[in-house]
Amino acid sequence: MSGDELENNVQTLLKECLAIDGVVKGLHQCTKALDSRRAIFCILADNCDEANYKKLIEALCKHHNIPFIKFPDNKKLGQLAGLCKLDREMNPRKVVACSVVIITARPAICESWDYLNGVAAKA
Repeated sequence: MSGDELENNVQTLLKECLAIDGVVKGLHQCTKALDSRRAIFCILADNCDEANYKKLIEALCKHHNIPFIKFPDNKKLGQLAGLCKLDREMNPRKVVACSVVIITARPAICESWDYLNGVAAKA
């Protein structure tokens, strides 16, 4: 699994899930989605500053049997999740870091979904 392949698949999945309003971002909203069992997949930033943050999300995912993957960069995850402004040339500006993203609804047909579930199963 290469970093570019992972990033491309996460980007595709988030783009399609954002279109159907199936993405939750941030610690508070994500813990609510995990506890209410609305979550079907979790993407956790590996470079999160707070160790307890990562432990909490991992424990909730394991407790509720939610598959999760670790994404290398929280700034890039925030950009892919739509937490940035775009300038006239469509370059991202003012990117907000995001340490966790939860998928609550998935597209009907998505190769990225199958790929990321396979990665989560191997982890």
